[in-house]
Amino acid sequence: MPGASVLFDGAAATAGMSPEAPAYFPDLNLDQVVAAITDGRDEYDLKPFFYTPLHVLQSVAFRHAVFRDLEDPALLGSIQAFTGQMRAMRASLAQAQKLHYERQRQRWFLDTVALYCRAVSSFAEQLTRLDVRSPGLLSIRDHLSRYTASTDFTSLDAETTGLQRDLAAIRYCLTLKGSRITASRFDDEVDYSRQIGSTFAKFQQGAAKDYRVRFPDWPGMDHVEAGILDLVARLHPDTFAALERYCQRHQGYVDDTVRRFDREVQFYLAYLEYLGPLTQATLPFCYPRVSAESKEVAAEETFDIALARTLVNAGAPVVLNDFHLTGPERILVVSGPNQGGKTTLARTFGQLHHLASLGCPVPGRAAQLFLFDHVFTHFEREEDLTTLYGKLEDELVRIHAILQQATADSLIIMNESFASTTLSDAVRLGQAVLTQMMQRDLLGVCVTFVEELASLGEATVSMVSTVAPGDAAERTYRVVRRPADGLAHALALAEKHGLTYERLRGRLLS
Repeated sequence: MPGASVLFDGAAATAGMSPEAPAYFPDLNLDQVVAAITDGRDEYDLKPFFYTPLHVLQSVAFRHAVFRDLEDPALLGSIQAFTGQMRAMRASLAQAQKLHYERQRQRWFLDTVALYCRAVSSFAEQLTRLDVRSPGLLSIRDHLSRYTASTDFTSLDAETTGLQRDLAAIRYCLTLKGSRITASRFDDEVDYSRQIGSTFAKFQQGAAKDYRVRFPDWPGMDHVEAGILDLVARLHPDTFAALERYCQRHQGYVDDTVRRFDREVQFYLAYLEYLGPLTQATLPFCYPRVSAESKEVAAEETFDIALARTLVNAGAPVVLNDFHLTGPERILVVSGPNQGGKTTLARTFGQLHHLASLGCPVPGRAAQLFLFDHVFTHFEREEDLTTLYGKLEDELVRIHAILQQATADSLIIMNESFASTTLSDAVRLGQAVLTQMMQRDLLGVCVTFVEELASLGEATVSMVSTVAPGDAAERTYRVVRRPADGLAHALALAEKHGLTYERLRGRLLS
């Protein structure tokens, strides 16, 4: 089936793949995630698949079905074995191109094609016995069934096997006299090595020490070996002429759909490999319910997938959080003490939506997410001395550009915006921006020190990063849904360190 794919349903193609990471990737640490996922798989050029969100629900469900199929260890193992054989085939082909002598390149090419034929035949046979349900993998199974039964493949396989057999059957004799080597056909000459071994066997007492010298085995030939091979080719011209014709005819021997599958399935294998250490650490992942209409989004026991990877590798615990927006609610306004997990929650919100738009399982026990058209991030930046803007002006220019592009289907994630100005200006600017977001009815997160924004309207929901009950300086990294209480937190800190008005007044008067 031309165009059979495990990534794209229907007539979808890779033409729309973005070669560059979206602008929001660095702010959400998704650049780190994708770099880790694709590490060691450069030959497949997987990053565009992870850069490009899907915008059709059917396409998301299509990938979910493939991921569910891959939960079967037998099927996953079969695909991993096949892709390993295809990688070995490409390595063999690359090695063949490095060889200096044409006849050796031809034989290496023949064996490479044989590896391909065995890999495809075996994988096609295994797929017929395995429980495959996803439309993507069913299309591949159907294609391989037809392809391996086609004349093109069966004739390639038969010709490859026949040539290997003919070459293996060649026997010859070498006569060495001084610096001269003569090759001749083998004509049932006596094997003196066997006779000698048989004669001296009677004197053998236990295992004898092996005095043979082992030469290093490398793929290339030297000029002497190449010269001998030329002599042998003269003795068997038909076989070697058939090998030469074979190599000329079958340069494009890899089926296009097989090649495409070998690349596309790496999207799933790479992502599952990335999740491996996280799932082993009992962190939850789920298939999110994704909607292109409902903006009631939620996640239970979710986490920042980039941070979790770092923490798990370090043996540290990962804190799980929940959030939800229902009814007219659209914007999470996150406040609380610094270094308490506010930015992490904002990143988590963005990561969840991007991963869901790829059709991937997302971090969390359960999730309901929105299929966006664009994600915009507005994170605090260092002042750029190469521009004529001050820091506040730069922030205003960036947020203005975002609001001009954003639609009702967009996501906006703001982190500590307008922190460089006075509190009164930050309140005024923050209210203006959030009002624009609410008027567009778009989804967003606003991490801020301005608590007034949390109660701006029915579209805003207050979430607060919490501290330990008995120690206001100890962060729990839990972010909960409740009214902003920054003043209470400040008072708790002041009491802990003896900085309340009463304590300070008493000390100054004493």
